[in-house]
Amino acid sequence: MITERFAGLRADLAFIAHWVAPGSRVLDLGCGDGAMMEYLQVDKHCSGYGVEIDDAPIPRCVQRGVSVIQQDIESGLAMFSDAAFDTVLCLSALQMMKNVEAVLRDITRVGQEAIVSFPNFAHWPHRIALLSGRMPVSDSLPYAWYDTPNLRFATISDFEELADEVGLSVLECVSLKDDGTPITFLPDWRGSLAVFRLRKK
Repeated sequence: MITERFAGLRADLAFIAHWVAPGSRVLDLGCGDGAMMEYLQVDKHCSGYGVEIDDAPIPRCVQRGVSVIQQDIESGLAMFSDAAFDTVLCLSALQMMKNVEAVLRDITRVGQEAIVSFPNFAHWPHRIALLSGRMPVSDSLPYAWYDTPNLRFATISDFEELADEVGLSVLECVSLKDDGTPITFLPDWRGSLAVFRLRKK
């Protein structure tokens, strides 16, 4: 059953999937093992591609029936024309980019809308860790400072400011707990993951 197959995936993916319209053309950047694209294809009849640089998850994408392109997101998305996709996903990958502004501009060039998520550095356990003199380690930031793939650390307010600077409108912004539950009260403090739905102004 589809819901059972999806139940074991990252909790944030279940929430994010409801923002993708049925039948959409989707580009999933940093798609990993293709779980999100598989769900969107099977349950919402979407089509599109995953993009992943790491060798290891590519065979799993193929097993899932996901068309995957092995490429570095930062090398650009020149192979795709403007507004080629209804939705571009960049989930928990943007913080690993060197040039976040350029990637954001490219994402919103090839997609009519973009959904971006990243660990919220202002989450209260992260603040406590910093006050105690340590870099945070948590479910959303599971790496030690010396072996993390994350190059950037942002808060919800930081990202809202960047989106405005690069000419993007924030259609929706949600802060999620580790279990994927949305937070409305003090979202910048209480949410471990920030999720933004964006469009060019």
